[in-house]
Amino acid sequence: MQTASTNICERMGRSQELSEFKHCTMICCHLCNKSIHEMSLLLIMPRSTV
Repeated sequence: MQTASTNICERMGRSQELSEFKHCTMICCHLCNKSIHEMSLLLIMPRSTV
């Protein structure tokens, strides 16, 4: 029996987790008041991920 949440995951696909380095870098950028645009350029990832 499938629940609604597994159904959504199957349709959208599973995303990969960020590496520890990217995760920590994102937190440091946030603490240094960097904008989302600046963080996305620095980490080379979409703004929606940031």
